[in-house]
Amino acid sequence: MGRITETIKALIIVNVLFFGFTLLSSDLAYRLFSLYYVEHPNFQYWQPVTHMFMHGGFLHILFNMYALWAFGSPLEMRWGRKRFLFFYFSAGLGAALIHSLVNYYHVNAGFTELLQAGMSESQIFELMRDAESQGRSLGRYSINIPEGVDGDTVGSMISSYMSTAVGASGAVYGVLVAFGMMFPNAELMLIFLPVPIKAKYFIPGLLLLDLFSGVTGFSLFGQNIANWAHIGGALFGFLMAYYWRKDSFNHTRWN
Repeated sequence: MGRITETIKALIIVNVLFFGFTLLSSDLAYRLFSLYYVEHPNFQYWQPVTHMFMHGGFLHILFNMYALWAFGSPLEMRWGRKRFLFFYFSAGLGAALIHSLVNYYHVNAGFTELLQAGMSESQIFELMRDAESQGRSLGRYSINIPEGVDGDTVGSMISSYMSTAVGASGAVYGVLVAFGMMFPNAELMLIFLPVPIKAKYFIPGLLLLDLFSGVTGFSLFGQNIANWAHIGGALFGFLMAYYWRKDSFNHTRWN
């Protein structure tokens, strides 16, 4: 875990360049390259890929790039450049897919409830545009919803519709899972928990925390974390690493 490979170095450089562009362009980069809800006016077909290179702050990119270097370099040395890149982008796209499907579920649930309460589709979209224009956190929108409609369901609908996903975390979670499968006894530590824990316990524990946060909405690591994207990246990473480990193709390299 001490050496940085050429592909990891290139990925880190591209991520840093994107981050620098976001600092210079302000909201323009986020509007172009963040992952929007598929029916949002700002959604573009390239965003499932470009959102992997966007980050919301210095600590966000720092932790992701550190994890990419620490856990991705051993995988690239084992697999080769082409195979690692295929794995990395597949895990990132899987994260975007799961994240988008969960958002679709929340938007559809809110739509259904409001339609049953007598609102039209145009009224619902207008309600979401009003909430988005206010730019406030959940629960503080000055919007009117029909009596008897569950406010939490509508809040989840609005949040899923207007929020964006950024970061390499989904792809990195896929890398983490593959690392744990290949090096299960490697000892890892959290910064705030300086106790060595083997990867085969550490990584599943991290995923359980994300699953808990995704289901309950309560996060130990702060708000605005795309927990389902983490889980999606981990799931796709596990499926690919498991298949490659079982298949004899595991013993070849894509140079």
